[in-house]
Amino acid sequence: MDSSKEQLLSPSYEQEEERFRRSYDARESSDFGSDLDATEFLQSDPLTSSKSSATAFSTQPRNRWLRKPCGCFAGRSTKCIIGFLCLFALVWLALGAGGFFAFNKYKQSPPDGLSPPWYPTPKGGTARSWAESYRKASEMVSKMTLPEKVNVTTGTGWKMGPAVGNTGPAINVGFPALSLQDGPLGIRFADNSTAFPAGVTVGATWNKELMYQWGNAHAIEARKKGVNVILGPCIGPLGRMPAGGRNWEGFGADPYLQGIAAAESIKGMQDEGVMATIKHLVANEQEHFRQSWEWGLPNALSTNIDDRTMHELYMWPFGDAVKAGVASVMCSYNMINNSYACGNSKLLNGLLRDEMGFQGFVMSDWLAQRSGVASALAGLDMTMPGDGLSWEDGKSLWGHELTRSILNGSVPLDRLNDMVTRVVAAWYQLSQDDESKFDRKGPNFSSWTDEPEGVFAPGSPTEQDTIQVNQYVNAMGDHATIARQIAAEGTILLRNEGLLPLTRGSGSNATVRRDAPLQVAIFGEDAGPGDGPNHCPDRSCNQGTLASGWGSGSVEFPYLVTPAEALSKSWEDAKDVEVSTYLTNKPPFAKQPAILHDAQLCIVFANADSGEGYTAWEGINGDRPDLFLQKGGDDLIVEVAQGCHDGDGDVLVVIHAVGPVTMEKWIDLPNVKAVLLANLPGQESGNALADVIFGDANPSGKLPWTIGKTLDDYGDGAKIMYLPNGVVPQQDFAEGLYVDYRHFDKYDVNPRFEFGFGLSYTSFNFTECVVDELKAKSELPSPRPKDFAAPPDYDTSIPNEEEALFPAGFRKLEKYVYPYLDTIDDIVSEPYPYPDGYDTKQPLSGAGGDEGGNPDLWEIYVTVSVNVTNTGSRAGKVVPQLYLSYPASSSETDFPVKVLRGFDKLLLDEGQTQEVIFNLTRRDLSYWDIQAQNWKMVTGGEYKFMVGQSSRDLPVTGTW
Repeated sequence: MDSSKEQLLSPSYEQEEERFRRSYDARESSDFGSDLDATEFLQSDPLTSSKSSATAFSTQPRNRWLRKPCGCFAGRSTKCIIGFLCLFALVWLALGAGGFFAFNKYKQSPPDGLSPPWYPTPKGGTARSWAESYRKASEMVSKMTLPEKVNVTTGTGWKMGPAVGNTGPAINVGFPALSLQDGPLGIRFADNSTAFPAGVTVGATWNKELMYQWGNAHAIEARKKGVNVILGPCIGPLGRMPAGGRNWEGFGADPYLQGIAAAESIKGMQDEGVMATIKHLVANEQEHFRQSWEWGLPNALSTNIDDRTMHELYMWPFGDAVKAGVASVMCSYNMINNSYACGNSKLLNGLLRDEMGFQGFVMSDWLAQRSGVASALAGLDMTMPGDGLSWEDGKSLWGHELTRSILNGSVPLDRLNDMVTRVVAAWYQLSQDDESKFDRKGPNFSSWTDEPEGVFAPGSPTEQDTIQVNQYVNAMGDHATIARQIAAEGTILLRNEGLLPLTRGSGSNATVRRDAPLQVAIFGEDAGPGDGPNHCPDRSCNQGTLASGWGSGSVEFPYLVTPAEALSKSWEDAKDVEVSTYLTNKPPFAKQPAILHDAQLCIVFANADSGEGYTAWEGINGDRPDLFLQKGGDDLIVEVAQGCHDGDGDVLVVIHAVGPVTMEKWIDLPNVKAVLLANLPGQESGNALADVIFGDANPSGKLPWTIGKTLDDYGDGAKIMYLPNGVVPQQDFAEGLYVDYRHFDKYDVNPRFEFGFGLSYTSFNFTECVVDELKAKSELPSPRPKDFAAPPDYDTSIPNEEEALFPAGFRKLEKYVYPYLDTIDDIVSEPYPYPDGYDTKQPLSGAGGDEGGNPDLWEIYVTVSVNVTNTGSRAGKVVPQLYLSYPASSSETDFPVKVLRGFDKLLLDEGQTQEVIFNLTRRDLSYWDIQAQNWKMVTGGEYKFMVGQSSRDLPVTGTW
């Protein structure tokens, strides 16, 4: 094994084998047998919600055959049972010999803890920036009863409140129930809220100001709708696999770009007082096998990552988020090195809290918690939605079970106090105690019905009073303007041979004109409305123009301006232009050849969609099966290009996509004169596109990932695991640091369009690179500073058992998750089998010491300045990008050819020159040294800084 991949998040083989035996044997204990890695069958995943006032508490059925055997057996149909057995046999044949062996080996859950143990959980309240909030929180928490503390940490259950996530209140001390709502595009399930461009479109703007505004506008709407916590932004997946189903929710396939976008959007959200949640921690890079039983297997996929790769790629943007003061982190469904993320103490305690100094609270993704006591000890602070191992059953792993665990001593009260304090401190940190902004009445909308009236907890079959659940508060304000600007700046001009910009009166500069009006033809389903943007639940189908991916990150569109509508409107007053639209991917070319023959300018639309793995569309099970355009898009483009004006008409191709698509079938056709990649533009799709096409907005978007010529170009590590390689699928991130452009550079692969690429209607020139040293090189950062403040200290004696009982006369809702116990007669305190390493005190990391890590990591050591001049004939925005190459080293340390370490965006008028200064921190200049277990700077040799307009267009350089 490469030395850079040893001593990392997984121990040596001998240690693993021994730990496996110990951990596996421990399953005989009552807790470890049913708690630590419990794998009860999860019912149909109800993350999709088809709103209905009549059946608000029912779950939409899933269309996966693996999830329907229960009903089959219930009817005792012989044909059904035989059919199921045949399908079951096929699954095991597909697993192959390795999978069969794995099944025999792992008859129960895999051993938890193959990632090194890191206990106990570091307490919050040590950072200067949070000290006052922790002081206030400690005063409140010290007065809470045990049930109130449990209420704050446990969701009330799926559909047990108006939001997708709801906690219980601590009434006696005045702490309200918190409402948590998806997602990255806007307020999920809400009326009268904006459908913003997706994260990938925001990333494609490379505009820090717009990243901030995107987050801020999102938070303004969340606050107006009564939401405390936004479940976003998303930086995991990073984008290791270009066909990954949820890549579109993040900002791009580079950790630096992701980190800057995350930090800016978090600041925007939290400046409005709404808690941001950075997700998903970590390496949830594909949808296939992400979650237990969702794909018919008893356990989720394990992503196996070495220490250096974890730090420099996958955890890097989370460091930026923590430095920005993010209130919450969401742990993911998958395992990391064979330990579930939400129970991985090395990840939650060691990396996130000790190294990065995270002061907020860790919540689980919905049903990502796989254990009760063990996850609390490992650093989980809040479980969502509250149900345990199955959807909507009310059988929480915490709730009353956490109460019981405190009373019997299996979970130290000290740990619960820290969990609660972290949540309450975040509430104070965001000034949510200010009732002029947060009235404590909760959401003014229901996630479960569009009707004005309904019940509070539609997931409970218990009879409830009907109340007003939707007040239809319009929270949008002028956010359509922001959405439109982001969509326009996130549109990338990939090719332009004199075609664009078009004019509203006479076509383009290059279009061949005749005496008759210019004939413009618009082709493709992706240009039109289809059946409307909200036709499928959670946008889980590809029909009409694509403005969003699908899943929990999607929103209800208040409207969607289609490209066909906006373009036609732009030409409606032009007497010398005639526009025809064919909003299908199969126009009747054979029967009506004049469609193409008469057209002089052909604008053809195509797309590629994907989404979250709980639902599928036409064989796309979350992750895309390939990188081709969908619904025959490639063939449509070829047919239009070959036939437009008998082959000599001008063709503009517009792509909406969730990620990279291969273009080799048509990109070199001679009359494909221009290509626009509009990503996922949200509700203002058509207007933003028209702004770019007609030159109202000079295109300035840049690729947030690489467009290769084939999927193979990205390397073996970029390929989705579509078939499991065992009952516990193992996915080794063997490519290490070499993801996206880093892979293309290392193996000298020529992409079709490189990372950071994007054209403009003007041109820019870069000159005079100057490097200034502010601090001298030194191998390691300054010693870790002492904590600014001591964490709150509480009485740790176990509370009176009587306070844990249901209050007299309490009316329960069935399936609602409560903190109370029916009886305390069965409380028995016995020695608890704590995880291996629980009593081993961990040395503090030299990389830690404050929020974001060692403060020295954020000190500026070097500045790099360049002059940029607009040499074209119109104003435009330029995106200077800085990449660095590490010094050639005599050690065995391997470095990428170059890595992104800076970018900016500025508007330059014609002929204007402006200086751009990049500040490089110690962190930017360092790599993770697995021996020193710290960030190390290379002190010998020269760093090389390269500045330009893309990862392969870097005309000016400097050294240090």
